[in-house]
Amino acid sequence: MLKTKSHLTPEEYLEIERNAEYKSEYFNGEMYALAGTSKEHSIISVNLTRILANALLNKTCQLFDSNLRVKVSQTGLYTYPDLVVVCGAQKFEDDELDTLLNPTLIIEILSDSTEDYDRGTKFVNYRQIKSLQEYILVSQKNIKIEKFFRRDDSTWILTEESNPENSITLSSINCSLLLKEVYLNLNF
Repeated sequence: MLKTKSHLTPEEYLEIERNAEYKSEYFNGEMYALAGTSKEHSIISVNLTRILANALLNKTCQLFDSNLRVKVSQTGLYTYPDLVVVCGAQKFEDDELDTLLNPTLIIEILSDSTEDYDRGTKFVNYRQIKSLQEYILVSQKNIKIEKFFRRDDSTWILTEESNPENSITLSSINCSLLLKEVYLNLNF
């Protein structure tokens, strides 16, 4: 990510962001432009959107794409996860309804430029969100999904799957992801 602006307040960031032509994240007074995505990233995102949208029909959960911003209130991080699910009442930062505060599930599709950030700083911040129950990392270089699930004692448990014939269960929304469906139309 490329740093674009420094020493901004959250209010200044939101004013700039809401009028910007491209998306930027914000943390500790710094604004960072988001990079574009690859063909593989787009295919995986569309596949996941289709699977999750169908799984959430007639449930009290709502799926959002990467156009909805999420704020980690405890740390001040503003970010755009690839996919977000919120179950129950949605809480937003203000009347603009463009900054979600209470995600249940966050999915990030890993890229070379964001993988360290998604696994490190971003996940450290995400773990501060009390409503967050699961964090999913999806590789776009090979078939592999990692699921981090928050237990009742607030510890996180990792489950991985790389067999295309197997599924990984998203307990927070009572849904299974069959890996060959997530990676449909991709050849590794």
